[in-house]
Amino acid sequence: MKKIKIHNKNFKLFISHEKILSAVEKIADSLNEKLKGKQPLFICILNGSFMFAADLFKRMESVEAEISFVKLASYKGDKTTGEVKQLIGLSQNIEGRTVVVLEDIVDSGITIENIQEQLRQLNPREVIIATLLLKPDALIKKVQLDYVGMEIPNDFIVGYGLDYDGQGRNLADIFSIINE
Repeated sequence: MKKIKIHNKNFKLFISHEKILSAVEKIADSLNEKLKGKQPLFICILNGSFMFAADLFKRMESVEAEISFVKLASYKGDKTTGEVKQLIGLSQNIEGRTVVVLEDIVDSGITIENIQEQLRQLNPREVIIATLLLKPDALIKKVQLDYVGMEIPNDFIVGYGLDYDGQGRNLADIFSIINE
């Protein structure tokens, strides 16, 4: 079994890159069908979603789409702070547009709830939420998710854009913490 160490924590292989790309492909296929003729704006939630957004956006072959980025922060170390800080905001006018929010992982639901509220105030036609990963056991907010790549247990993970204090985002696979 493949293992890695980041800072003071050990992790084991949890989801292979191939399985990740398969989940991305399924979401992309569904979005290509749903978004025909809509010219959506994809919004990538930085930092964690950049790999998911890149792989998904490359597969939007039948959609005339744009992509933008917002930077939000809600984690410190391996724990959520329960607060969402908006560090870089949206500059496009989204009134009357279809907006697709791309999130790497939904755990508490706090970040998604926050961005949905912010976007609704800008009067989009519709807001679609696509997340690669969902931790249903960690949800504390009731949020509507339109596309979920995989449901996973409430373990701390790194890789494929997800980090532990800034490290591990570059890993192609996703690793889960080894509780010792």
